[in-house]
Amino acid sequence: MNDKIFTADLILAGGIVVNSRARFRADVAIKDGLILAIGAPDAMPRAREIIDVASKYILPGAIDVHVHFREPGYTHKEDWRTGSAAAAMGGTTTIFEMPNTDPPTRSVKELREKQAAASKAHVDYGIYGLLAEDNIGELEGLITGGVNAFKCFMGNTFGNLPSPSTGAMLEGFEVIAPSGLRISLHAETASIMAWRQERLMAAGRNDPLAHIAARPAIVAAEAVARAAELAGWTGARVHVLHISSAIELRPLTEAKARGVDITGETCPCYLLLDTRDYARLGSIIRVNPPVREHSDSLAIWEALQTGVVDMIATDHAPHTPEEKQQDIIWRADCGFPGVETQMPLMLNEVAKGRISLEHYVKISSENPAQSFGLWPMKGRIEIGAHADIAVVDMERTEVIRAATLHSVRARITPFEGVSVTGIPIHTLVRGRFVQRDRSLIEATSGWGRQVTNIQRMPQAKPRNTDQTLAAALQGPFEALAGTAA
Repeated sequence: MNDKIFTADLILAGGIVVNSRARFRADVAIKDGLILAIGAPDAMPRAREIIDVASKYILPGAIDVHVHFREPGYTHKEDWRTGSAAAAMGGTTTIFEMPNTDPPTRSVKELREKQAAASKAHVDYGIYGLLAEDNIGELEGLITGGVNAFKCFMGNTFGNLPSPSTGAMLEGFEVIAPSGLRISLHAETASIMAWRQERLMAAGRNDPLAHIAARPAIVAAEAVARAAELAGWTGARVHVLHISSAIELRPLTEAKARGVDITGETCPCYLLLDTRDYARLGSIIRVNPPVREHSDSLAIWEALQTGVVDMIATDHAPHTPEEKQQDIIWRADCGFPGVETQMPLMLNEVAKGRISLEHYVKISSENPAQSFGLWPMKGRIEIGAHADIAVVDMERTEVIRAATLHSVRARITPFEGVSVTGIPIHTLVRGRFVQRDRSLIEATSGWGRQVTNIQRMPQAKPRNTDQTLAAALQGPFEALAGTAA
């Protein structure tokens, strides 16, 4: 018998394994980056190292499909090393990084630049390609070049990328749909927001609440409904980012009911903050879309519990404190760091009894993995899966402090001073500690790898393929020609 075959690299001993359906006490053995065995201590193989995690919870690492690491172009705010360090400290083992960098990830050339920058990552990652008005001809190249998903900015946000027309969106959806890659949507209607902000600025409204007035919830509801119609027509898979309002839940629910492959996420700020916090936080709270009414938070909580909203993400959007703290709200950059605080904030809600630990695993790991093509290798604690693990101490309490965030150039947060119970004390990516005993393992910079080719989404079945623009450019539609005859 070859002892090397039956010797694990590591055993996490005495912990409580959690999935979306149950929790149970078991040891977890890891070998070559994969989960080798799960079971009773006497059923475990030999191991080079055994870590006692008695009474701690063994969760699949969080998968955050919405972060901005700012490299290239804005590294005075964040870079791949600091952003992924923050993820590791927050129990997040895979991130998907957005394309509104400088230059934006609009072609294979910029994709290769982004991949080079990502070589510093502590955690695994996906990379978004941009869907814009002026790069429809680049989409096929981005697909074959290895992007993991696409991002469409229906409304303006940091980077001021022009929002594509509905015509460009439709053609982009037609091109992307056969690949099965998901298109994530910043679902706000640009024309409404531009009109209203100009009117508010002319009226002298510079206070923090003016930001909500410029971006009322109808901009989200209209954009979700429009994108869902395009997705239903083309067969494209779409994902609604940062759900902030009750009203946009209706078109999301209706689209799901009629079979559109549409998923949605929300972020901790929309669950835990509301308009009552604007006076206290001032410009720090500014984010796109804005934090809204308490009634919106309650509705999103319910939708998260019932499955209308599929997952939790962060929209991790770091800016320097100077860029955030402005007397005139329009001058304050939108967003704040979140990838390090998401898990503690949500586990704190578990500790309060607002959400179960099992459901947290579903929305933070399982659903993102299934929706973005990473299942079954990621998002679960099962034999053969990647050993992407967050070991959580549900008795440990810490206080969130901007001064200790690993997004070292963007140490500002609306959750300053919040006490949280439930802390990821170890984070493993493919079996290797990237955070251990609440300390970052600096040497793991570069351990992260792109998740392309782990598990490609199955190809979608495009609808109305005889009526795509690409088909029309080749000549008359056959159906129309037949009718004419």
